[in-house]
Amino acid sequence: MRRVYIAGASLVKVDEYWGESLDSLVSQLADGFSGLALRKIDAVYVANMLGEVLQSQANLGALVAEDLGLAGVAAFRVEAGEASGLAALHAGYQSIRAGLADTVLVLGVEKLSDASPEEAMATSSLSERYDYVGFQGVPQPAIASMMYNQYLKRFEVPQEMVAQFPVMMHEHAAKSPHSQYQFKITLESVLSSPFVSEPLRRLECAGIGDGAAAVLLCSSDALSTIRHDEVVELAGSACSTDIVFPFDREDPLRLGAASRAFEEALARAGVARRDIRVLEIHDSYSILACLLLESIGLSEPGRSGVDLKKGKYSLAGEVAVNTFGGLKARGHPAGATGVYQAAEVYLQLTGRAGECQVDGAKVGAALNLAGLGSCVFASVMKVRDV
Repeated sequence: MRRVYIAGASLVKVDEYWGESLDSLVSQLADGFSGLALRKIDAVYVANMLGEVLQSQANLGALVAEDLGLAGVAAFRVEAGEASGLAALHAGYQSIRAGLADTVLVLGVEKLSDASPEEAMATSSLSERYDYVGFQGVPQPAIASMMYNQYLKRFEVPQEMVAQFPVMMHEHAAKSPHSQYQFKITLESVLSSPFVSEPLRRLECAGIGDGAAAVLLCSSDALSTIRHDEVVELAGSACSTDIVFPFDREDPLRLGAASRAFEEALARAGVARRDIRVLEIHDSYSILACLLLESIGLSEPGRSGVDLKKGKYSLAGEVAVNTFGGLKARGHPAGATGVYQAAEVYLQLTGRAGECQVDGAKVGAALNLAGLGSCVFASVMKVRDV
């Protein structure tokens, strides 16, 4: 199987773009790539979760290809709920590995500000089973709060240990030009923010944002034919699924799909967990940050908050987590989020992360979830000499 490389990335700042459309957000990405690179594209994979729901727009593969002047190129829309971003990356990775393409553009775009508050709440639950969340009236944040409550009780953890995670995310985002919420918050402000569903508080949840991001994937043969930026290897990509409703799983506090996808991606990349220096995780709720870090073996069960407090997950720590603020503070444009994660790891490994730069980063990974861990994609990237 052939090796796959990331040869460039382009990001739009996550924000609420009231006067923009999906098309205009996509068009802004072209500035991040040379015209020569785009002319060599064999295929486009577009990550989007809610185009039909919020913009009455399907057929995004053809739409995006036209917007970028690529009409005639094979183009596909990829949807896997909130995990659509890394799902699209996985599809592009597979196509190059299999020899079906040499140069692939993976792009994510989403515009959530078109939703009313009621619609936003409804869209947050589209990755759950509708016959449960719809008929029973239990939206995704309420299920997350049930997991949160069980976590606090099982491990006898004070809520402050979980609520630290949004504080760290905002510290990182305050240094990032493409993040939505470029300001710091305090632990006190998190714990005094209104309940969404007790014990989950508003400042423990990702907000609503619009955005577009893209990465350019290439085979080794293609690298000699296009103008490109610094290159990192997309060394491993994997997916796993789980039972959709967390409390129907053997253990609702273990994200088994995340563990399986992460281990498989590491094995394909030929690296060990201890090699990971940068990690982008799916912290749509603070409790998910804890469960992810514990499920993939970076923290013992119930101990991720302790590790964070000791500095393990800071920019200068053992494993720098969500270096641009994660979903909580960089922003969470749903289907585009995973592409932001991949682009951010690329920026770190090429030394172009600005004030968010992690010193000596040579291996990085990303985890992108649909729902509350029912579908997880994991990607591992490394500099070419690792």
